[in-house]
Amino acid sequence: MTKYLVTGSTGFIGSRLLGLLNTIESDVRLLARSEVNNYETVVCNLGQDRIPKRTLESIDTVFHLAGFAHDMQDSSKVEELYRAINVDATVELAKLAVESGVKRFLFISSVKAGGGLASGKCINESDQNEPEGVYGKSKREAELKLLKIGNESGMHVSIIRPSLVYGPNVKGNLQLMLSGVKKGWFPPLPETNNKRSMIHVDDLVLAIVFVADDDRASGEIFIATDGTPHSSREIYNAMCSALDKSIPKWSVPKFLFDMASLASPRIKYKLNKLLGDECYSSAKLEALGFKAQKTLKDMNETDF
Repeated sequence: MTKYLVTGSTGFIGSRLLGLLNTIESDVRLLARSEVNNYETVVCNLGQDRIPKRTLESIDTVFHLAGFAHDMQDSSKVEELYRAINVDATVELAKLAVESGVKRFLFISSVKAGGGLASGKCINESDQNEPEGVYGKSKREAELKLLKIGNESGMHVSIIRPSLVYGPNVKGNLQLMLSGVKKGWFPPLPETNNKRSMIHVDDLVLAIVFVADDDRASGEIFIATDGTPHSSREIYNAMCSALDKSIPKWSVPKFLFDMASLASPRIKYKLNKLLGDECYSSAKLEALGFKAQKTLKDMNETDF
């Protein structure tokens, strides 16, 4: 029976991963900030505490999902946390894994580690640009250090960069947008034909297990999407349909968003996240043999 260590198990993706691991023959240990009911838990606050050596004892595969992802345009105030949690704690965990004889180590990174993209182009793993913000830089630094550890030790290290993740109990901007659509205050977005890549959380956790188990994935980075980018208006329409709400035939004119973006850099940043391009290619992951099963068209109310 395979023994797994999971970090970030109480988060949006991690909790779904636990649900998947419960359906297969496995033994799961958690590294968490507090005890988790019904699981063997090693209590440790990553970035503050040293990771106990017993954490990795008898572990075959590590799923490292824990990280710090504060949503700030200017993240200089929290740069130390990004480094302590996303870089230093990740490297410490990987080195302990090597010392303990762990065979496989999968790291959840971010598409932000690959940097920005040219308008209209879906970025892939080879399009390595300057990482986006302090968060993206911390994830990229962690990636490079993990790949080096894997190369030098022989431990299977693989990395997944998820695109925008949706599904039950989603957090962040998608949750805010969904709440607004549900309550009727979120405005109908204009059709700007932007491209945004997404993946359902259930497909992402399947990809996590798939990549960790495939020997061909060792030393590689994979972007995870459902394969079909959508415009922000299409996402809005899908939310309306999933919530059984009529889709408005009108939209807020784009020039109003353009005018609002002049108010402050913060508002411009937020509106760009709402209406800009964030398109990524998962062709490399698909070539490995993984194909997402869900798309935006399959969305229903339970997916939120």
